Amino acid sequence: MNLLLSSEFAPMLEGLLPKDVEVVWLDPLGNWEGEIHDAEVYLNAGLLKSTILEKVLQAAPALRWQHTLSAGVNHLLNPSHLSRNIILTNGAGIHAIPVAEFTLGLMLDHVKRLHNLHQLQTDHEWDNSWRNGNFLRELSGATVLIIGAGSIGQAIGHRANAFGMRVWGSRKHPEPLPSFEKVVGSSEWYTLLPEADFVVLALPLTPETKEIINADVFKAMNPTAYFINIARGALVEEPALIMALTEGWIAGAGLDTFAVEPLPPESPLWSLPNAFITPHISWSSPNTRQRTAELFLDNLHRFRHGLPLRNVVDRQVGY
Repeated sequence: MNLLLSSEFAPMLEGLLPKDVEVVWLDPLGNWEGEIHDAEVYLNAGLLKSTILEKVLQAAPALRWQHTLSAGVNHLLNPSHLSRNIILTNGAGIHAIPVAEFTLGLMLDHVKRLHNLHQLQTDHEWDNSWRNGNFLRELSGATVLIIGAGSIGQAIGHRANAFGMRVWGSRKHPEPLPSFEKVVGSSEWYTLLPEADFVVLALPLTPETKEIINADVFKAMNPTAYFINIARGALVEEPALIMALTEGWIAGAGLDTFAVEPLPPESPLWSLPNAFITPHISWSSPNTRQRTAELFLDNLHRFRHGLPLRNVVDRQVGY
C-alpha cells in the first residue's frame, strides 16, 4: 500500500508506520519525490492550500482515503474531491482542549479587563477607577450560549460549568449533555439570545450555516453580551458584525476566524476597541499534531483491515 503523507507529521510517524507500506512525503510547498500514481492514502497538511489539494487529486487517481488535521472540511470539498469516491476523515475532537481553553481565555479577558490592565502596565499607570464602581466582573453566574454543541462546544461547556457558569447549547439533534443546563435544536437557539451573557459560535461551515449570524441575531442579543467566534468566519455576516460592534448592539467580540484570512489590513475590525482579533490560532498546541498522528495510525490499521474508520465525514452534508 502506498501512502502520501505531509512532512509535518514525519517526526510523529516515522518508525511507527507498518513496514510493508511505501511512503512519499509531501513538503509544505506541495512538492514530493517519487511516484504517487498508486497512492491510496493521503494525510494532508494542517493548513492545506486549495492549489496543493488539486495538484494531489490530479496526480493520485487511486486515492481512496484522505485524512485532515482540521475539524472543518469546507475548504476540501471542491468539485474535484466530490467527483471522486474518496473517504474523508477529519480531526474532530483533537482540537477540543486548546480551543476550549482559548475560549475561556477570551471570556476571562472580557470580564477581568486583562487587555486594559496590560495597557496600564505599559503606561506605568496605577488605575483607581474601581473606587468609582468600575469593578472587574465574574464568570460565575453568567450564562453562555454555545451554538454548536459538538466535541469542541462540549469541551467549552465543561470548562464554563467548572467556572460556575450556566451553560446552554444547541445542536441539530438535541439531547441532554453533561455540564449543559439545556440543549435545544438547531432552530431554537435564537430564542435564548436575549438572556445570554456570552454567545459562542462553534458550528461547522456548510451551505446551510453560511452567514447564519446576521444583523437580526446581533440585534436579538443583550447589549451587554459578548460574542466569540472560534469556528469559521463565513458563519458570520461580517458587515453586520462590524455594525453591531460600532453601534453598541453588543458589548464586544473575541474573533479568531474571519471570512477572508489573513484579515485584510483595511478591515475596520482591526481598529474597533471592543474587538479582540486573533490570527485563527485557538487550535494551536503541540499536542494537536500528536493527537492527529495517533488518530491517523489507528485509522490506518482500520483501513488496512477493512474496519470502520473514525471521524468519517459526510461529504454531502459537510461534516
